[in-house]
Amino acid sequence: MRILILEDEPLIAMDLEDIVTDAVAADCVWAKDLRDGMRRVTEGIDFALLDFDLGGDNSLPVASYLRAHDIPFCFVSSSLSKLPPQFHNVPSVSKPFRPADILRAIPST
Repeated sequence: MRILILEDEPLIAMDLEDIVTDAVAADCVWAKDLRDGMRRVTEGIDFALLDFDLGGDNSLPVASYLRAHDIPFCFVSSSLSKLPPQFHNVPSVSKPFRPADILRAIPST
């Protein structure tokens, strides 16, 4: 399984990667901004953990791409209240998170 972690804070991205790779056989790829996130999803992924706020941008273009291509994803953010209504049915985990919260969001864990 190839998992995208779209997160602009390196320590949080590393924490998410450790949580995921300790629990499942996954290849995690990290993107720190919207442009890098879009590049990563077009390279092919199976699942994504998306921070909503990415500095001056947000992850909605990546989320829209994932939804259009039927790729499952989860928002991991302290800004979940900013999600537009069309994304309210997407799984989400609020920061700060616990490892179990992240693992419940990943398919097949």
